[in-house]
Amino acid sequence: MTILEQVQKRSQLKCELCFSPDELDLFNVMPEEKENTENSTLLCNTCRGALNHNNIEDNAHWNCLEQSMWSEHDSVKILIFRLLSHLQHQSWAKELLDQLYLEEHLINKAKAVSFKSKDSKSLTKDSNGTILHDGDTVTLIKDLVVKGANFTAKRGTTVKKISLTDNSEQIEGRINGTRIVLLTCYLKKILIS
Repeated sequence: MTILEQVQKRSQLKCELCFSPDELDLFNVMPEEKENTENSTLLCNTCRGALNHNNIEDNAHWNCLEQSMWSEHDSVKILIFRLLSHLQHQSWAKELLDQLYLEEHLINKAKAVSFKSKDSKSLTKDSNGTILHDGDTVTLIKDLVVKGANFTAKRGTTVKKISLTDNSEQIEGRINGTRIVLLTCYLKKILIS
């Protein structure tokens, strides 16, 4: 039986953090060590993506940890300890961290790898310095000629459900049915209250 099959069996084909049954794959909790069942968790695409891209700040998704923190599997407990430690500036995470029990050797393993906070250089910001997130809505502050698509995106055009890219000065969005890359210096976030 492969590592994936063993972890799928123990997790009952659900994400070991949020219990989603969708788009599951292995996540190595100890990236410096060889992948095995003891340091692997089965995570959904949402959890895995957030962890891989260090995008775990202020995410309501992690409220799921209130249930998953009671897992009997060390790899899951280690990952949850890391997440809660990183998010402990939020009161709910601090409360859960206070309830979580880990043996000292597991705490040491958990502390061996940490999440890096996104600093201001790597955050994606609009022209006013407002932080942008996946799914935000922005508006153009300048007419932009869209090369290769033969149209000009007019100032005031709204772009909904943007996607962040690896480059903090660019986002992806859909205008006139065409998915394009936009420079953040020409965008303003629309704050929805």
